Amino acid sequence: MKKGEQEASQLTPTTAAPQDKPVRSPAVIFPDKGKDDWKWQMRNRIMTPEALLEAVPSLSRRSKPWLEGLAQASRLYRMAITPYYLSLIEPKDIEDPIAKQAIPSGLETLSRPWERDDPLEEEADARVTGLTHRYPDRALMVTTNLCAMYCRHCTRKREWRSPEGHASKARIDEMIRYIGEHPEIRDVIVSGGDPLILPTAKLDELLQSLRRIPHVEIIRIGTRVPVVMPMRIDGELLEVLDRAAPVWLNTQFNHPREITEESAAACEKIARTGIPIGNQTVLLRGVNDCPTVMTELCRSLLKIRVRPYYLYQCDPVKGVGHFRTAIGEGVRIIESMRGHTSGLAVPQFVIDAPGGAGKIPVMPNYVLADAGSQMILRNFEGIVLSYDNPPSSNHAACPRCAASGKQGVASLLVSDRTALIPEGTHRIKRRTHAHRHSL
Repeated sequence: MKKGEQEASQLTPTTAAPQDKPVRSPAVIFPDKGKDDWKWQMRNRIMTPEALLEAVPSLSRRSKPWLEGLAQASRLYRMAITPYYLSLIEPKDIEDPIAKQAIPSGLETLSRPWERDDPLEEEADARVTGLTHRYPDRALMVTTNLCAMYCRHCTRKREWRSPEGHASKARIDEMIRYIGEHPEIRDVIVSGGDPLILPTAKLDELLQSLRRIPHVEIIRIGTRVPVVMPMRIDGELLEVLDRAAPVWLNTQFNHPREITEESAAACEKIARTGIPIGNQTVLLRGVNDCPTVMTELCRSLLKIRVRPYYLYQCDPVKGVGHFRTAIGEGVRIIESMRGHTSGLAVPQFVIDAPGGAGKIPVMPNYVLADAGSQMILRNFEGIVLSYDNPPSSNHAACPRCAASGKQGVASLLVSDRTALIPEGTHRIKRRTHAHRHSL
């Protein structure tokens, strides 16, 4: 059996209920029966170009290339849009930032040489199927490939090739067993797809299995449900999350227009349960690559008790290249925010580096020179100043840090090592070769 077929066989297919009558116009959010019913929203997701054009007839008057691109992209990558999120789209605006995240585009069919299905090499760092163990004390669980909406910039588009479904009990048990056997894992990220689409009882069982592992201190959940289907945040779900405390929830608002009465209410419910909410925005060309838009978004998030956490450089994933911006755009946005708005509203701009290298923070340079006893700094206004730099402590002698087993750059700060030398460099190869021949 091929790898893709084997993985698909370990998914439990979801059973779609009969389709209700689709929403006819985004001018009306959705019928009363769907307002608070997340299962209705799931049953009535817009999943084909035909259903989209029926729900929003004005889109059928778009140009022929646009319509052809919609059809081509939806054949290559599946689509799904909740009626709720569809209602946020302005169909008359061809550059609408909400539509760009939800509606397939012909640009997704283009591929560039540096793009990969899995540029972050999550699967290469998977110790068992579905579980990525990259950082020393953290592990990520992919519990489903099902989402309420398939965001067109998704970093896991490769998962869309398999039928929609949740990870089987056998697969979940294998991931739980691995985590239990590795006491260094103190932080588990439950991801997908979207794990809040799991049946509530199954999610409860999963979280309680993690909570029974003594060394798991923190459970984090990555979800876009508060943004694309906020009615999923109901009392039953909140009870499940509360039982698994301490739980942290990270979501993804990418544009101020996604903060609606419904999504704000969902976040309010989560916060009142005592669950901290962080936001992981993706920097997207034509959506939020504007300092004014990003500042408005982050200020608005604070109003609904959501902390801007990360601003991600869009990953080099196949079918996503049209969303990517220059790295300097992200630095420019952070520069425009720092000092001009609350520090709580300024996310950390990071590149999730290809090859599994992990998150690398990128920010404006506020240290202009390090002269030992003096640092030359600048502030957000452009003021350059000299700062008295006290002598450093001899922290390398700290026995607790020396025993911590730090890896990478941190190991140079707590040990007698003076260098980290990558394997395979030409210079080291030449030196090794010369040493062997001299013996």
